[in-house]
Amino acid sequence: MLISRLAAGATVLTAGAVVGTGTYGVLDGPMVRRVTVPLAKLPAQAHGLRIALVSDLHLGPALGRGFCERVVRTVNDTRPDLIALVGDLADGSVADLRAETEPLAGLSARFGTYFVPGNHEYYSDADAWLDRVGELGMRVLLNERVSLPEFDLAGVDDPAGSIIGRGPDFAAALDGRDSERACVLLAHQPVVVHDSVRYGVDLQLSGHTHGGQLWPGNLIARLANPTVAGLELYGATALYVTRGAGAWGPPVRVAAPSDITVLELASLQGV
Repeated sequence: MLISRLAAGATVLTAGAVVGTGTYGVLDGPMVRRVTVPLAKLPAQAHGLRIALVSDLHLGPALGRGFCERVVRTVNDTRPDLIALVGDLADGSVADLRAETEPLAGLSARFGTYFVPGNHEYYSDADAWLDRVGELGMRVLLNERVSLPEFDLAGVDDPAGSIIGRGPDFAAALDGRDSERACVLLAHQPVVVHDSVRYGVDLQLSGHTHGGQLWPGNLIARLANPTVAGLELYGATALYVTRGAGAWGPPVRVAAPSDITVLELASLQGV
């Protein structure tokens, strides 16, 4: 009986410590993860260009303005050349979360800040959120692309957009581009990588999975996504999936720490 009670007590204490640590890790803000990605088509003059990838902030009652301010400071401190926000910005309406998102106006990079929606934008008023990120100084890439000095940057809508007759349109985003130029694609969900491969995308940047966040989310994430976290190759297309900066539901992560990833692009054409 004594051993049984001691074991039960130890289990409760361990669970409490894990949850407490996981909660503190989320509320304290994401870590910075740095990854080098070689791109065969990237010109030599773009070697070392840095993209700060941010996803899944899930701003709301638990993760509010203070958390958003910490994320913005962390991103800006990395001195990125370009900032990419790939969806699930908030859980709620623009009217309710206007103050919580205000710090995002402070994001700064020489090539600007770009945004594509995630599935959670479609759980509220997606168009209102797209207008809001525009107010905050971000450019929305909704099935479209821009030609930056050294590569093409494209973005596709989220599959959840199908609930209002939208969704990812790779043809609209990528048809007619110069295939000799490197192409980086922003897409909230990793699952669209097979379309990226068909359209010759060099690098897809995604979030959505939270790296599993905590059990049993890790099992579900592995079943539903080709890559749960990190960098993997699909043919000639590299896919990088960030674990995201925030958390959905309870602000707890276990064995899946939140992150902001700084991707340093490496040219293979000589420096």
